[in-house]
Amino acid sequence: MNMSAVLDREEYIEQAYLFRVLRERMAEGLAMQEVLQQVSQEILATTRLPYAVQFLTAEVKHTGLLSSGFARLPHYFTPFQAFVVRCTEDEKLRFAAETALLVLQREAEYRAGNPTPSGLFVYQFEVLCRNRLGYADGLTCMFDDPFYPPDWRAFVDMVRQQVGLVEIAEMIYLRSEQYLQERRRQEPDYEPPLPPVFGAKEGKIAGANRGKDPLFLFAALQRQLNYPEVPRPKPRDDLSLKLQAIETRLRELDARLKLVEGELRGQVDLSQFGKPELLSDLPDDES
Repeated sequence: MNMSAVLDREEYIEQAYLFRVLRERMAEGLAMQEVLQQVSQEILATTRLPYAVQFLTAEVKHTGLLSSGFARLPHYFTPFQAFVVRCTEDEKLRFAAETALLVLQREAEYRAGNPTPSGLFVYQFEVLCRNRLGYADGLTCMFDDPFYPPDWRAFVDMVRQQVGLVEIAEMIYLRSEQYLQERRRQEPDYEPPLPPVFGAKEGKIAGANRGKDPLFLFAALQRQLNYPEVPRPKPRDDLSLKLQAIETRLRELDARLKLVEGELRGQVDLSQFGKPELLSDLPDDES
């Protein structure tokens, strides 16, 4: 199988446009296949994305799934991109397509700028963490991302084996220049068994966030080092629950209205409300 490659900047710019247009026009009620057909005419023709979009359109038409098209274009889309789309088709995950497309848009925008392995890793890891997409499959897809050099691939593999046992802040801190500097102040000849992959600033922030919710770590890295921000999942908009609440409220208002009308006519039937709890032991008045 051909593996994905690091693409030119213009490809990521057009990818970000594709994901944004898909998200916005589908929110307007347009079908995915229709949007793909439209956007294929809008994308910069000097890139390879128009051909990819044509293939995605055919896949959606024949299978009804977008993820299969991503998976069958491994030379263009990364395994992580295909994984994110596939998660939207798993009903157990409740991962909205709107959120997934925004995740992919921001990642493509980051890749089109000045991306670093540390920034991309933290972004992708937070996507898994915040949306509960599963670390095993997600980290496997991250491992196969061509953007990561060999030392970073080894780090991703280590995280895949240790996640759940060692907190992510600890793993980042131990593989940072900050940790190396602190050890060498105590042991000048210290040589780490594995080279640092994070800088001193990342290590300092990670060290300060050990024992805390990992989302605090991600937020600090975004504030301090301008790491890309992961979209927050929107609260579930359950229409049926809202309708039930409205129906209950209407019944209550209807009962109050009848009570007011009864008072005006002097025909209030207090028996419908039952006895107050404090008087429940008293016998009924049968006189």
